[in-house]
Amino acid sequence: MPYPYITHLMAVSMILMDYTEDEDTIVAALLHDTIEDTDYTEDELREDFGGEVADIVMSLSEPKHIGDKKLGWKEMKKAYAKQLKKAPEKALMISAADKSHNFRTIVEEYYDDHPRFFKDFGGSLEDRVEVYQDISNVINSRLNNKIVQEFNHVFEEYKNFVYDVKKREEERF
Repeated sequence: MPYPYITHLMAVSMILMDYTEDEDTIVAALLHDTIEDTDYTEDELREDFGGEVADIVMSLSEPKHIGDKKLGWKEMKKAYAKQLKKAPEKALMISAADKSHNFRTIVEEYYDDHPRFFKDFGGSLEDRVEVYQDISNVINSRLNNKIVQEFNHVFEEYKNFVYDVKKREEERF
């Protein structure tokens, strides 16, 4: 049974607290998925939490459309990686913590249940590694914080998991 969604936001914030004491960064981490996952608006975010927190959160919000075109999963992740190239360092730290928690959770939850991984995530395994490698490249090239080491370690575990899933799937056929 999956954990309640709030645990992800708390976990990302707790990871960040090992690497920064900056209150705006920690608050933005708690809110990083707000614009993507709720009907809370950017204006409300700015009014309630201020410009810096809102700017950080907005730089972490994956675009769902470009113009009138709705983006697919891969296009959305590619646009997110491109967005990170201009994001403030605080946003990059949150992205590293967010992806670290996501990767760790996926590996733990699906380690012994590859069919459920395919069912829940679908798509190409190669695409998964490719888009996250794009994000990793931005984090590694732009961020000078020890959180990068944790991110790289967990990303490596995730890639090993994906390669293991792929290998087992190929052996089935």
